[in-house]
Amino acid sequence: MEIKELKIGIIGAGGFSAFAINAFLKIKGIKIVAVTDVDEKAAEKMATDFHIPVESDIHNFLKNENVELVYIATPPFLHYQQSKMALLAGKHVICEKPAALKTKEAEELRSLAIEKNLLYVVNLMQRYNPLFDKVNSIIKHKILGNFLHGFFENYASDENLSPDHWFWDKTKSGGIFIEHGVHFFDLFSGWLGKGEVVNSLEIQRPFPKKMVDRAQATVLYNNSPVNFYHGFDQPKILDRQEMRLEFERGEITLYEWVPVKMKLHGLVTSDQLANLRKMTGGDNIVYNDDVHTKNKKVRGRFTEINYDNEITLISGNIEDKQKRYQELVTNMLIDQWKWIDDPHHQRKIDAGNAVESLRMAEQASKIAQLF
Repeated sequence: MEIKELKIGIIGAGGFSAFAINAFLKIKGIKIVAVTDVDEKAAEKMATDFHIPVESDIHNFLKNENVELVYIATPPFLHYQQSKMALLAGKHVICEKPAALKTKEAEELRSLAIEKNLLYVVNLMQRYNPLFDKVNSIIKHKILGNFLHGFFENYASDENLSPDHWFWDKTKSGGIFIEHGVHFFDLFSGWLGKGEVVNSLEIQRPFPKKMVDRAQATVLYNNSPVNFYHGFDQPKILDRQEMRLEFERGEITLYEWVPVKMKLHGLVTSDQLANLRKMTGGDNIVYNDDVHTKNKKVRGRFTEINYDNEITLISGNIEDKQKRYQELVTNMLIDQWKWIDDPHHQRKIDAGNAVESLRMAEQASKIAQLF
């Protein structure tokens, strides 16, 4: 890239900001030049930890000529206002999810960025995962046939979420679909195309006060359903996530909310197996039948299926979760920086991802039955 240096200012000095800064600083030429937060102690701690100056408030921060790109990691109800202020101040913007609490606000931010020739993107980093690309190739080449059904199950922890945390307050978080679900609406849309929410529900816990801690939505992708479940009600030690995509000749299972392990089971011809090896880089493949017996036939969906092998393929390792998460954030920033340098660069995500994922999340939230 011709640009040798990119100077980033941070709005929001919480734990995830520190995580993101460590990911950003892996990129040569990235400089963190300022931080601001309404919590002065948090800002001072971040300033000490990363040797960066503190700006007393957001107005002084946005006047800082050293800040070229603003990274926003504050609670969701502040994202729209802070992103708009940064864009109006002539700064590029990377914001944590969601873009805003309303789709029309995200659309406004996208339009404002286009008008001012500035970067605006929400950190929906799932598409930078190498497992995203592997699954995408398998789907596009129909290695397992047509997609039929999928699910994402998020058994998450509430151990560090006190009853007064902003997460439980819909006016601040937008609710589970908007605050958290956008990641997975965007992920599955990347594989399957545009989805439409057909039903959803939210379930409250009554004690110590009413709060929605579980949510579920069903989304149709080209007439095939995907079920999304999010529950925040367990100890940290039990936290786990799993997603599955079922096809005519097998299924793919992914583990963790940032997928780090993939298991594929299915029926493939010799040609499909050769293509699969290329797509997955020679991951471990186990043959579940006699490899010397070819030209097998079975029936499914009233159609004859010809295959040579029943296989199980394993890719990745659960232990790589934190390392993978940081890599995705790093890769996201590299991709967006390339666009700043050359607006003709085709990014993996742009402002359209922010708008579309929020549209689905807002739709799920609006039609949800409350129990």
